[in-house]
Amino acid sequence: QVQLVESGGGLVQAGGSLTLSCAAVGARTSSAAVVAWYRQAPGKQRELVASVTRGGTLNSAESVNGRFTISRDAVQNTVSLQIDSLKPEDTAVYFCNVFWSAEHSYWGQGTQVTVSS
Repeated sequence: QVQLVESGGGLVQAGGSLTLSCAAVGARTSSAAVVAWYRQAPGKQRELVASVTRGGTLNSAESVNGRFTISRDAVQNTVSLQIDSLKPEDTAVYFCNVFWSAEHSYWGQGTQVTVSS
């Protein structure tokens, strides 16, 4: 059974930075086809913010304008999301996803990020 545990969320002022971390137990994230971070704001659908493929191809949502950086640490078996220049509209629950196939896609429980203006 694969378990993902996110951490690093909290309350920050606009303009600040945060680093979210996702620790995996039960599988190596480096073997996954895609690892990604999503977020879900109150009353909105969950949206992809950044992803990286097994081959190292990076992708991020246009809405974050390059402020989000995803990275993997194969030794620590973690996936991180660096968020810079935080804005109030970044307030959301952030989720880590590790995807091998439609049958083997796993989510963490989420970590809350709240940005005050």
